[in-house]
This record gives sequence, structure tokens and C-alpha cells, in this order.
Amino acid sequence: MSAGFEKADTSSVSGDMPADAGLQAALFDAVCDGLAATVVIYDKTDHIIFASRQVLDFFPISETMLKPGTRLRDYLGAIYDTGIRTQSVGNQGAMSREDWLSQKIATHWRERFEAVERHGTDRWIRFGKRRLASGYGVSVIQDISEAKKREEQWRSDLERVQLTEDILDNLPFPLFVKDRNLNYVAVNIAFCEKYQTTVDEVLGRKSGDLFSAEVAQRFEESDRHVLETGEMSISRQRQVSRDGVERDIVTRKHRIGKPGRYFLVSTMQDLPRDGADLDEFRLASTVTTSSKSSYRRAYVPMSASGERREPAAMEAIVPENFSGRKILVVTSDVVAEGAALRTLAKYGFEACSVRGEDEEEHFLEIASSSGIALDLLVIDNQLGMRCLELAEQYGIPALVMDGFQLANELTFQIARHFNRSNRGQTADGIDTDWEITTVEEVKTLDVLVAEDNDINQIVFSQILEGLGYRYLIAPSGDEAVRLWSEHQPKIVLMDISLPGLNGFEAARLIRQTEEGGSSRTPIIGVLTQAFERDRAECAKAGMDDVIMKPVSPDILQAIFHKYLAEEMRLTGM
Repeated sequence: MSAGFEKADTSSVSGDMPADAGLQAALFDAVCDGLAATVVIYDKTDHIIFASRQVLDFFPISETMLKPGTRLRDYLGAIYDTGIRTQSVGNQGAMSREDWLSQKIATHWRERFEAVERHGTDRWIRFGKRRLASGYGVSVIQDISEAKKREEQWRSDLERVQLTEDILDNLPFPLFVKDRNLNYVAVNIAFCEKYQTTVDEVLGRKSGDLFSAEVAQRFEESDRHVLETGEMSISRQRQVSRDGVERDIVTRKHRIGKPGRYFLVSTMQDLPRDGADLDEFRLASTVTTSSKSSYRRAYVPMSASGERREPAAMEAIVPENFSGRKILVVTSDVVAEGAALRTLAKYGFEACSVRGEDEEEHFLEIASSSGIALDLLVIDNQLGMRCLELAEQYGIPALVMDGFQLANELTFQIARHFNRSNRGQTADGIDTDWEITTVEEVKTLDVLVAEDNDINQIVFSQILEGLGYRYLIAPSGDEAVRLWSEHQPKIVLMDISLPGLNGFEAARLIRQTEEGGSSRTPIIGVLTQAFERDRAECAKAGMDDVIMKPVSPDILQAIFHKYLAEEMRLTGM
């Protein structure tokens, strides 16, 4: 490498480029592009030997300043003249041009030097400089804006968590949080004082580790009900404290979070000493007494009005042409199973149930060998991934629901699933072809996906099939342009790294073809990393937005809603 430097050094003085200098420069540029960084190399007389073209992404200077033989001082002066007035983090005050140049050149002569500078309001640049024993110097420039944003977000999240902990710890009444496995994941100081314990002794443990088996069983019965139904629970208990005083305690339990990530939040408060009851306890919809009559429990709706929580608005709206659909319910919850089967029978579905993955596998084997085609599997989210894998293995669409959805939103979820699947069909019949779209026999196309990776093609297929969109997948940029021209899809999801035409080139060609026409297809760039230069290149190529891999149903639904909202409204989607 040093021999190459010597050659480049000589050429910078004579003005002639050695035969292999162009190849070396191209290799350095490729390495810099792969590392998402730029490199400037200069000799012991402070003349530039090599400057990667990525320098222009950081500083709007003339390309002539990157040529070998340019003085380091002239290169830095050109940067100053662009109007950039950066200061190292922690350094304040403006400097004259000469002072600025002197300071920068001094840093280039230090054996090692690192600094972070802020460009504008939201761009952060890291400079790493090293002067070798031979006198040659290397400067590496990196854009660390994304890392800085993540760091700032992390600090903000940390402050928010700390504030939340401080608030909870200063509450005058006990509070605890359990996960879906009923393990304690958070407790406050009042809880620890009440039970004469410490946070470390509670976290990660269950009620059975802290209380008697009888008490723990009662607690967990109520906990599971709240986690499964989402209804707030209020329980009233008489407790004897360590000082021998009897008190009536009201415990309120709420479910928070999202499906698959539910948590139970519970608070405990003393009832008024004069025997007065609480208004919300009197509003309880039902009161049950345990077998030992040691406590009362009531389930109270989430609304402040005291009315019970109503099912989803669309639950009772199930088109008649859905009757006769064959549905298999997979759940180990006997109560949820009974409720689901009654609801499905009410609306004309042909339904049966199994209790777990082994029964599901046996049922699907028999159904397949008998020629019985199932239209849908409804799977309890408390069961393992094997249930979903079996659905995929047999090519049957599946919906995963929690306990509350099985009990209250079942027909709404199923109706939404079939409505999406029927999109684009005539009103006279129902299309029973549920296979993933892999051919071009599509008259109306919702989504065109340009993706060459086999695994990512499967991911897109599963998501779009589940959402009910008609789609085609193009494995190259050339194919994407051809399919767009033939089918005129409503939206294009464009991977940027494609064989043949890359995503940028394909998008530009589509936009050129659209010029002068009345329609414009939304094109969404699909990126693997959040590099600002990729985002900028997507916009320059005419793309409307970008999304990041790995994609999910929520991400795609959000982007479809954003760019196809008007069409969705007109078609009733």
C-alpha cells in the first residue's frame, strides 16, 4: 500500500497519473461506499493523494478539489467557503477563516484525532484522523446522524422510564404489574412496604411464591380473567395487617398492551374507615362469591358510564354469502371454544374445534385425505407457533386471536378477513381460489412487488395474501417495469437492489413513461438500512415514500391506507 502512496505522491507533483491509479481510486471508492464513509489520504507535504467521491455527499465543493495533488489547505479552504461553520461538539464561538484553517490543519497533524461535528440542525458527522510514522495522513468521515437520533431517543426513553418509576414509587398505595405468565415485572415502594419485602425478592416471581396456595389461586383466577377478557376487575377483600387491624381492601386490575404483549396492572387501596362504599364498586355489573365466601369479586366495564362493553360495531354484520364457510377453531380454552362455536353457528358458518396442535395436525390430515377444503383456521394466541406452521403447510388462511377477541370480536374479524379476500370479485359469486398469486393471470392488480430475494418474496406473498390484496412479484427491475406497463397496479413496492435495472432506474423509467398521462402510480421504496443517501436517491428517482425491511402487515396496511385511501373509500375496502 505504501508503494502505491509513493507512486501517487510522485504523480501529484508531475501531474501524470500512474497506469494503476484509476483502478486504485475505483477500489477505494467501492470500499468507501460499502462502509458508508468517505476517506481522504494525503502525503507528508499535505497534498491529497486520494479523496473518495463520497466527500461531495458531505460538502458541496468542486470535484477539482478532490484531484490528487490538491493542497490540503486549499481543500479545507473550499469547505470553509461553502458557508459551513461547524464547531466540534463542546466548542463554542466563531473563528476567522485563517484561524479555522490553522486549527483544522493542526488536527490533521496529530497522531490520532477524533471529533464529532454538527452540520445544520439534524446532521452529525464524525471525523477520525491519523498521521502515520511515514508522514502520510488518513481522514475518515462518517455520517452518524441516525446513530445520534437513536441515542437521543434512547436518552428520552430512559428519562421517561425514570420519570414513570419515580411517579409510581411516590404513589401512596401499592401497585404491581404482571406479564401474561403472571410473573411480577414491576412493583412500587408502597407494595414492598405493605408486604414487608423488597423489589428484588418480588420481580420474576409468581403469587404462589409470596402468598399461601389458597390466596395465590384466588389472585391468579382474577388475573387470568382480566388478561383474557380485557375487562377491568374490582375485588374487595378483608385483610388483617401485621399490627392486627382489619381493613377492607379494594383491588383494581386493568389489562394494557397489545395482543401477544398484554400486561396486568393492579392497584390496592383501603376502603373508607366509616364503612362507606365506593361508587364504582356499586356499579359493578355482577358480583360473585368464592366457594369459601372469603371475598367478593365484580367485573366492571371500561367505560365511565357503567354500561357493559359492547361488541365491535361490525360484529353482527356478516354477509349471507359467507354462510357455509368451513372454519376450524384451535383453542385449549373450553369457555372460549364454546362461545366461538355458538357465534359461528349463529351466522351460518360450518365450524368445529380442536384443543391443540396435535389434534389440529390429525384433523387437517383427515380433512385433506377426505377432500374437505377448510376456508379458515382461527387460532388462540396462547398456543404455539406450530399451529400457524400447520396452517401454512396445508395452505389454509389463519387468524390469530386472543381470548377477548374470540369471545367478542370473532365474527367481525372473520367478516373483515373474507371481505378483504373478496376484493375485486363480482357480486354474483365468491372466488374460492386461495392460492398465493404466482402467475400473471390477473386482470386487476392491487400491488406489484419488485423483489429478487426468495425469502422476502415469500414474506410479501404471505402478508399480501393474508390481507386479501391481488399482487404479482417481479424478480428484477426490468420485469417490474414490464408488469407495471401491462397491469397498471394501484401501488408498487420497489426493492432498490434488483438485478438488471435496479430499483432507482426502474422507478425513473416508470415516471418517464407516465409523463403527459393522467395517472401516477405510487411507488414505495423498500430499504434494508436507513441510510439518508438511499432515502434521498429514492425521492430523486420519483418514489413517493420508503419503508424498511423486515416488512409487516401493519407497515403495509399503513402505507396502503396513506396512498390508496381515496380508492379504498370508493371501493368500500
